[in-house]
Amino acid sequence: MPDLVVGVDGGNSKTDLVLADTEGRLLAWVRGDGTRPHREGMQVTTERLAHLGRRALSTAGLQAGTPVAVGAYFLANVDQRAQERSALSGLAQLGVAERVLVHNDTLAVLQAGAPEGWGVAVVSGAGINAAAVHPQGRSARFLSLGDITGDWGGGLAVARAGLGAAVRAGDGRGPATGLRRELPGHFGLPSVEAVALAVSKGEIPVVALHGLAPLVFATAADGDAVARGIVVRLGDEIVAMVIALLRRLRLLRTPTPVVLGGGTLQNGQVMLHDHIRDRLAAEAPWAESRVLDVPPVAGAVAAALHATGAPADVRQRLRRTIAGMRPPSTVHHDAPADADADADRQVGHSRPIS
Repeated sequence: MPDLVVGVDGGNSKTDLVLADTEGRLLAWVRGDGTRPHREGMQVTTERLAHLGRRALSTAGLQAGTPVAVGAYFLANVDQRAQERSALSGLAQLGVAERVLVHNDTLAVLQAGAPEGWGVAVVSGAGINAAAVHPQGRSARFLSLGDITGDWGGGLAVARAGLGAAVRAGDGRGPATGLRRELPGHFGLPSVEAVALAVSKGEIPVVALHGLAPLVFATAADGDAVARGIVVRLGDEIVAMVIALLRRLRLLRTPTPVVLGGGTLQNGQVMLHDHIRDRLAAEAPWAESRVLDVPPVAGAVAAALHATGAPADVRQRLRRTIAGMRPPSTVHHDAPADADADADRQVGHSRPIS
């Protein structure tokens, strides 16, 4: 029997886990809650990831405890070496795989989108981050602690900025914007003020504001100046990250792949990409930007396969499989460890072992 591998892309809002074998067959693809150890603690995070792995085995029709040779975990909010070591220790103690790899989720984007194995990767999902790897192996990243380290971007930041701009337009502090008309309906409320009050009272979780981001992008595409300003700000932040990393690794004058991934960068936002391309052409003309054409979990499982010594054609075969599949449509929230296996099998994709 071929060995099993697990690849995990853990984002702020959701986590994708792919179970595959070393012949390049995808056995299960499941989706769970995001990885937020900075809020929920590393123990909760690693236990949730272990549960997600058990659910993948169940979805594939395999018994709990079936050995996994390599698990490659690329996790949001694991931005520092100490956090990587903590996650690695916790996952290893839970026995998720015989060999465990832990990295930040930006590197899953790089693995999936840069076959060269080096370059710059930007993830703009619910949050934002970026990292870079030099051809000689050196790397650069950001501290990425949120507002206190000057971070802004991702879908949640776009949504919050849109809501704030809409409120300011109503109380006279800001210019008029169609966001006042477009945003409230997402929550079935009569006004943006009602949305803001519901968030302040905890009736709408802050993370749920992420759902407003597509409305901000659509309003910008319709020509609204305020919404366009928010989209431009996101593009400027992305370009600033890319240029900073290129400069730190002395790659500004080297043709370098720049992979753009995550929900706000892989959803066909033409205006955003045009702005990024134009800024990079002017300020970093050697940068070769590309939008990731597969879910980032493809990079995670490729790293797991590479660690087993699987050849490139096997990794490419699995990448094509993932590219051709529709991801699980919903996040399956935590269930107890002894949850009914039949219920688990109803969530995710699976392919039988043959």
